[in-house]
Amino acid sequence: MNTLPSNMERNELYPVFLKLHTLQTLIVGAGEVGFEKLSFILKSSPKARVTMVATWINPEIETLLNSAHEHFVQIHQRAFHPDDLQGHDLVIAATNIPELNREVQQAAKQLGKLINVADTPDLCDFYLGSIVTRGPLKIGISTNGQSPTFAKRFRQVLEAALPEEVEDLLPKLNEIRDRLGGDFAHKVRMLNQITSTLLTGMASCACGGNCTGDCIEFLKKP
Repeated sequence: MNTLPSNMERNELYPVFLKLHTLQTLIVGAGEVGFEKLSFILKSSPKARVTMVATWINPEIETLLNSAHEHFVQIHQRAFHPDDLQGHDLVIAATNIPELNREVQQAAKQLGKLINVADTPDLCDFYLGSIVTRGPLKIGISTNGQSPTFAKRFRQVLEAALPEEVEDLLPKLNEIRDRLGGDFAHKVRMLNQITSTLLTGMASCACGGNCTGDCIEFLKKP
């Protein structure tokens, strides 16, 4: 059994992909950090329901929202009040005032809210990791809050390595799953066989091959 060196911390975070369009997110702070958090959320979940509270609003936020086809972001230009936490599921403290961020964190914890505090991992219940997206495929990257910069660079590596065909591949696999007969166990065996073949051929796909070919041929069968 492999063991980690005694000085190495194991990442025990549990990865969860949230449907932010069904939840209410509060961001306290709308400066550079708040803009960064909002941009990240909307890039991943354009229909996320977000409320921002801040005494000053970064003009880039207005530009971001104006450029969106539609958005569900409300902005209140005023000081934070603990009552702002009511009705929200997730809270992000993104001001440049550590004392205010801690105030938001303490108020959120008293109400049982999940909180992220910018640049303060010890006060966070969750982190906003780097994301790689290819159509339906989404990969989250976490460094356990130790190096967001590394997570960003690793995201770039994955984006370069993932074949573009992956975006077309997943809908075809879903169609295969719908067409498969038999019981659940049979479907699992068949899908394991198909995906094993496809993953083996990923290297050729990255070099210009066609990794969706096996799926297409399967779909042509009666």
